[in-house]
Amino acid sequence: MELDIFFQPFESFSLEKESIGESIDAYANDHFPDWKKKDIVIIGIQEDRNSKQNKGSEKGQNNIREEFYQLYSSVNFQIADLGNVIKGKSVEDTYVAVSEIVKELILNGKFVILLGGSQDLTYANYLGYEKMEQVINVVSVDNNIDISNDANETHDCSNYLNKIVLHKPNYLFNFSQIGYQGYLVKKSQLNLLEELYFDYLRLGQVQEDIALCEPILRNADILSIDLKVMRNSEYASSYNLGPNGLFANEICQLMKYAGISDKLSSVGIYEYIPELDKNRMGAKLIAQMIFFLITGFYSRKGDYPSGLKSDNLKYVVHHDEIDHSLVFYKSPKSDRWWLEVPYPPRNDFKFERHHLVPCSYNDYESAMKENIPDIWWKTYRKLN
Repeated sequence: MELDIFFQPFESFSLEKESIGESIDAYANDHFPDWKKKDIVIIGIQEDRNSKQNKGSEKGQNNIREEFYQLYSSVNFQIADLGNVIKGKSVEDTYVAVSEIVKELILNGKFVILLGGSQDLTYANYLGYEKMEQVINVVSVDNNIDISNDANETHDCSNYLNKIVLHKPNYLFNFSQIGYQGYLVKKSQLNLLEELYFDYLRLGQVQEDIALCEPILRNADILSIDLKVMRNSEYASSYNLGPNGLFANEICQLMKYAGISDKLSSVGIYEYIPELDKNRMGAKLIAQMIFFLITGFYSRKGDYPSGLKSDNLKYVVHHDEIDHSLVFYKSPKSDRWWLEVPYPPRNDFKFERHHLVPCSYNDYESAMKENIPDIWWKTYRKLN
């Protein structure tokens, strides 16, 4: 597929000597990048028509580019920037274009960074994996949970997850929420996540021990960032921000965790409003988030799923309660842990990628004390 038909170039800008931008193959003027020779592909998506409360996010991609391109790195980043997706006549047209682009890039083994645009574009990203018939995990970093148990509500940024969860055929195995604030979330929303055996971490849990997020991010195929997860004193370039939220160093740490994951293949960053970013601090923060994400990408260890279980150290803990042995694996390359969850033998088992779930050493310690990790129970119920 010729991807250039989906894109328009962006205005070029001057670059500092030895900056990251000097090495990026970008669609500026009449040159379309040779993206197949690169590891990472950036695409801008100028779409916010389904955002009722955060209009203006369709215009921020070039601010982010300009700030990111001016950074420096000792690592030789191999990046192609395809420019901005041509906006469709309708939101659905944009969704279709994005899904086709994502499918083509992922099939060619590229790591994809989507610069939104509004967060409902996560659905368009998901549709690209559906076209490959790949069952996936989605992780959202957001101060709210964008799902509703009311099927009659219109689909927009506030409940775009409904479209993913209810989509037929469905290729979503697991969804995880990081950084939500309890006073912004309805009890019915949390109950719905519980019923679906999905995972969630409150902002307080994240800030008390940010390492809790690492296994969750390691299990993701898609990561979706709503910048409203930031506290207003740290980031002021979106509407509807609050006094609480993540600090700048915390979101950068999460991006580093995400980049290191061998499983993650696409990341979307959404809800940046350039009109609110008078001093470019918002664009600078996003640029640094991308920097830490890519730095993580180039620090990958080749663990599972790219490695083999036989490459890892195996630990077995028997549990009388379920008359089953919990099997843990520890990577000698990274010291990271996984937990094996049994599943019924079937031909062409579509959940094969999901029976070995990332966990922590704390989960192993808990199992040694006769406790069964929550991640084991939730995964077991979805597999069986």
